Amino acid sequence: AAAQKEKEAGNASYKKKDFETAIQHYTKALELDDEDISYLTNRAAVYIEMGKYDECIEDCDKAVERGRELRADFKMVARALTRKGTALAKLAKNSKDYDIAIETFQKALTEHRNPDTLKRLNEAEKAKKDLEQQEYYDPKLADEEREKGNEMFKQQKYPEAIKHYNEAIRRNPKDARVYSNRAACYTKLGAMPEGLKDAEKCIELDPTFTKGYTRKGAVQFFMKEYEKAMETYQAGLKYDPNNQELLDGIRRCVEQINKANRGDISQEDLQEKQSKAMQDPEIQNILTDPIMRQVSSNLSSL
Repeated sequence: AAAQKEKEAGNASYKKKDFETAIQHYTKALELDDEDISYLTNRAAVYIEMGKYDECIEDCDKAVERGRELRADFKMVARALTRKGTALAKLAKNSKDYDIAIETFQKALTEHRNPDTLKRLNEAEKAKKDLEQQEYYDPKLADEEREKGNEMFKQQKYPEAIKHYNEAIRRNPKDARVYSNRAACYTKLGAMPEGLKDAEKCIELDPTFTKGYTRKGAVQFFMKEYEKAMETYQAGLKYDPNNQELLDGIRRCVEQINKANRGDISQEDLQEKQSKAMQDPEIQNILTDPIMRQVSSNLSSL
């Protein structure tokens, strides 16, 4: 009972951010009762707030060890592991340090699947990824890989070019030019969804870089989405009104749209257009409307 009173006093001091006093109360609680690991986990939480991560880790290790001996509630053991993982993540300076923190969070989750622990695990994994990216970042090497990719592209060795562009992106993920170049490769290989994604990323990184619009428009044109392609080319002209590639793209789109309006379209193209239309969510919504279904039924009976 006396230990519990010390714990409550420690909690009150913790809420007031009087951490030194909170430490004293939790330490006293431990002296009065060593069979409740919450005094250790609470003191560990205070150490985190104070930036004393080594002390936090020490308390958490003691809590886990003592918790196993006492067959304590698995939630309490998970809490100790989560706080240890938090301290380890705070101390992390390289990817290997983050690996230890991540492993600790994973152990905590095997004890008890707590949303807070899962959140901290995700944060540690993201921090590790960001750190690795920073360590790998090298614009000069990125440019070298991009040039190698360009050379492979000229030789029509598109898969090899993509490998170099991939490495360039890993070295410098903010270079819009590489996404534009890789989009061109994907288009040559007929991988239209990948090409479209890269072109959109290129535009996102640098909206004034017109190559992104020509790449995106080309993919949409090959996918026979002429209206969308024309919109893309027009968007690019806002930044470069005299760009010949964009103007030629619009001209080609107008030609194809006019052909379709005149009915000058092959049966294969017509079937493909109808198939795409049926997959459009807006058209599906229209067709599922009760009134439209009745109209269709009446037409089919004529």
